[in-house]
Amino acid sequence: MILLTIPEFIGRFHPILVHLPIGILLLGCLFQLLTINPKFVFLRPAIPVICLLGALAAIFSSGSGYLLSESGDYDGELVDLHFWMGISVSIISVLLYLMYRKGVKELFLNLTSATLVILITLTGHYGGSLTHGSDYMTSALKGESTKVAIPPVPDVQKAIAYTHLVQPLLQNRCYSCHGSEKQKGKLRMDNISFMLKGGEDGASLVPGRANESELIKRMLLPITNDDHMPPKEKPQLTAEEISLLQWWINEGATADKKVADLKQPEEIKPVLMSFQTGAAVSKKKVAADIPEEEVGKADPAAIEQLKKAGVVVIPVLSNSNYLSASFVTAKADPEVLKLLDALKKQLIWLNLANSSVTDAGLAIVAKLENLRKINLSHTTITDKGLALLKGLPKLQVINLVGTKVTAQSIITQLKGLKELQHLYLYQTGVEQKDQAKLKSSFNKVSLDFGNYTLPILAQDTTVFK
Repeated sequence: MILLTIPEFIGRFHPILVHLPIGILLLGCLFQLLTINPKFVFLRPAIPVICLLGALAAIFSSGSGYLLSESGDYDGELVDLHFWMGISVSIISVLLYLMYRKGVKELFLNLTSATLVILITLTGHYGGSLTHGSDYMTSALKGESTKVAIPPVPDVQKAIAYTHLVQPLLQNRCYSCHGSEKQKGKLRMDNISFMLKGGEDGASLVPGRANESELIKRMLLPITNDDHMPPKEKPQLTAEEISLLQWWINEGATADKKVADLKQPEEIKPVLMSFQTGAAVSKKKVAADIPEEEVGKADPAAIEQLKKAGVVVIPVLSNSNYLSASFVTAKADPEVLKLLDALKKQLIWLNLANSSVTDAGLAIVAKLENLRKINLSHTTITDKGLALLKGLPKLQVINLVGTKVTAQSIITQLKGLKELQHLYLYQTGVEQKDQAKLKSSFNKVSLDFGNYTLPILAQDTTVFK
């Protein structure tokens, strides 16, 4: 835990204090300019008092602003410009007060008031640029939407992963706090080298190890956690966008490789395709992989029983009570599956791939009401077992690769799952003629039928016989 020094603590009052002199001084200048019209001459006695209060508030605001600038979280040049503009506002406001005390002519008072209004406007603009970025106003005039993180890519396989996918995402979700003009927590993210260097909490990027990268750890925290990034009041990344970042980091976090040159596990292929079709930039709200609400710890004795049976039970995040369970080294017998019932509040990911689970076993699994992901690939389940999954309303990802389930059963049994996002159907009982019907029935779900073909690149070795 990092404790603030007294100067840093005082500096953080700057955003609160800064609005006080702005309001007071603008009111005083308005009164002065209104007195050009004889009807408003009655306002004149109040103007010196207003200017004095505004001048004092401007001085305190400048002092707190200087202390805040010493934190090093902001671009030096822009901070200096904003700071000296603020000092100018303080000096001119004191000068305006003294001019009233000395009885200076109205013409000079009016000119000084107009100058002060211009200075306040410019100072406020540069302060806003420090907080929101220098293009905050111009991006709105250009019609740029802050909700669209990654513009659609015409041919995602030919795109450079960092330049066309990762960088636009970081620019629209992270640069406002971690860019060239502001570096919250001493972290700058507008260049891979800066991310490798990291900030106060160390490197935000660990190439090849997404789960050890602070960037991913923060994004996967519950939104109610103070360390969650982006902050909860900012636009959040979708599940697809986080998956993209995890994949890019695991593939080495390179700056110049094309998507086609990187390994593409089955689960990332539909995500990449969604950026090509524009589905990933739609305005619909995507349910989170990990629930936002907190949950209590699971029964340690129940976890220990499962581990003795060979089930791998681990937290989905190091600081989360939500769990994943994998039967990679365990038999999915009904007796073992029943042990999962004690974890039904915490268990959100279940991996039964290549296991001995049967349709009867799925009747037990169907009681795990919080499941988000289930992997049933290469198991003996049939349409009868598939019918049991419709009782799991929070399911987002279902992997049915290598099973005998049919298209009609998928449509009948899974159509009611409102949060379903991904269905993996390669090597199932789904025939090619059924694909169009499935796409029509699940038009908001990413369907993966496999059989991908990658383009042949110039650097590939081709053998002719």
